[in-house]
Amino acid sequence: MKIGVLALQGAFIEHVKMLRQLDAAAVQARLPHQLEDLDGLIIPGGESTTIGKLATEYGLMGPLRAFARAKPTWGTCAGMIFLAKNIGIEEQPILGAMDIAVDRNAFGRQIDSFETELAIAGLGAPPFHAVFIRAPVVTAAADGVEVLARLDDGRIVAARQGHLLATAFHPELTDDLRLHRLFCDIVKETLV
Repeated sequence: MKIGVLALQGAFIEHVKMLRQLDAAAVQARLPHQLEDLDGLIIPGGESTTIGKLATEYGLMGPLRAFARAKPTWGTCAGMIFLAKNIGIEEQPILGAMDIAVDRNAFGRQIDSFETELAIAGLGAPPFHAVFIRAPVVTAAADGVEVLARLDDGRIVAARQGHLLATAFHPELTDDLRLHRLFCDIVKETLV
């Protein structure tokens, strides 16, 4: 099992380290040909506009769309925005792969970042310590999208649609490997 982490911008090194703790072959991916032999891909947090611009500049938009249609792809924070079908603006490049609508930067500025304990479906106890940094939220999820976690106010912050996974927070900034293990399990399901 070989999992790539899109390494254009954001917290890609932290994802690679966590995957390697789970004995997954983890590599950084920056160019279209580097997607070819991957079994899964993580699109990390960072700045979604920048990720979209760089993906366009490096000729990655088409290959990334094709990859996300066919293989497990997990977007965290800005990566969740990049995966979504609707982000409320037309001019930003996105993959449009997951049937969710996302409100970018739903909590305000950097100073409004926060941490909280989340119950996440399928992870069991204890709650997951989630780090939200200028985070988005899912404002709508189509039929077939499984909501995995909500904040106390009901806003959706984690979802799965088949082989696609999206989290509004940064699991790579914790020591908890459970979400990375879940993604590895999704990848293994597609390899059978």
